[in-house]
Amino acid sequence: MNHQNNEAVPQNGRRDFLKGAALAAGALAVTGCAVPGAERIEAIPGSIGSAKSRTPVGDDGLVNIAILGTGGMGGGHIDSFMRFAKKGEEKVQIVAVCDVNLVRRKVAEDKVNASQGGTVSVYTDYREMLERSDIHGVVIASPEHWHGKMAEDCLLSGKDVYLEKPMTLNLPDALRLREVVLKNPDVLIQVGTQKIMLPKYKAAQDLMARGGIGKVTFSQTSYCRNSKNGEWLYYGIDPKVQPGETLDWDLWCGPLGPREWDPAFYARWRRYRDASTGIIGDLLVHEVTPLVMALDQGWPTRVVATGGHYVDKDMENHDQVNLQIQFENGHTLIVAGSTCNENGLETMVRGHMGTVYLNGGNCKMVPQRIFADDIDPEEVVCENIGNDQDALRKNWLDCIRTRRQPDSNVELGTKVMVIVDLASRSMWEGKAYEFDPATMTASSIS
Repeated sequence: MNHQNNEAVPQNGRRDFLKGAALAAGALAVTGCAVPGAERIEAIPGSIGSAKSRTPVGDDGLVNIAILGTGGMGGGHIDSFMRFAKKGEEKVQIVAVCDVNLVRRKVAEDKVNASQGGTVSVYTDYREMLERSDIHGVVIASPEHWHGKMAEDCLLSGKDVYLEKPMTLNLPDALRLREVVLKNPDVLIQVGTQKIMLPKYKAAQDLMARGGIGKVTFSQTSYCRNSKNGEWLYYGIDPKVQPGETLDWDLWCGPLGPREWDPAFYARWRRYRDASTGIIGDLLVHEVTPLVMALDQGWPTRVVATGGHYVDKDMENHDQVNLQIQFENGHTLIVAGSTCNENGLETMVRGHMGTVYLNGGNCKMVPQRIFADDIDPEEVVCENIGNDQDALRKNWLDCIRTRRQPDSNVELGTKVMVIVDLASRSMWEGKAYEFDPATMTASSIS
């Protein structure tokens, strides 16, 4: 069945859907859930439904997936999953692609059909796609502002989710998504932070868990790069993409509410405050996520960030950020992010007895001088796993079949979103923020 144009959802239903998404965003503003500077930051309110029964994978192990968002990242996912199938590395097939951009969707449709030799179903409205019972998992590669809503809808329809990073645009979305999974443990989320698959982080986690460096006290990491003209300007503005002709602009905006057509905002949304946290959510999550997993120091409890617009002053989001994060078990993480200088910090974890170095592919531990006679230096030479994104995709397929929770799961993703959201607020408001794991709420520190 080839759904070439989906208007199966009645127009009044569509209006209600878009209005509801925008009202939810408005409700956050009223309650203070998502507005920087508000007193209390908490999960998006509202009842959480029960997920429909999940369709199990058959005895042949073939996983049917859908791609929601067919731009740069979505196109990369399509290429990888088709390559897995072509080489016999995985039993997987793409049965549906969905995008509000008809130009991109057509490219994806032709690519999948050429590779699989069939006719893939295409959709504009993802809700129609979710009515299908033959889809085991959905890859969500939409802009950040749709992540929370789309992931919740996919999970409640009985589909497992591969959710591109950052997990959500803000902490209220993340806290709600965590509640959805806690209420519906038969469905799972893999967040697309691929460095978690690198063996050096598992080696560091094991070393620290057995007390190899004593009390872990202070760690650091960074994601820094540079450009002459400004970050994310390499996403070109395609003149063929026009609202009402080749783009459903209102559906793209969705939770952002109605907006005037802006081709730069559409193509380069990572540069804009309303649609993205910029460096923090798009880049730093790659380094922070595996380190938070390896540290295993509980929830972030205090976050403060400094930085500013130092070079790329036309970008709304900041081009330099410096984060300090404290954890409930007593640990401080320092993170630097830049799009105006490529020299970052060496990734390392300091403990009372030794230091773990994680630059490169291995995990190396050097004792502190005062403990040099008590403990020996260690180096774990780690396996080269090749493409870490492919490893994460294959891990997701394995989890769909086995029902094992992925390492890059919703719990870890929510911890990272505490950092992302509160750091972004700190940048904009000039305040420190604290998070209370007992109540799962956050607030600014006066």
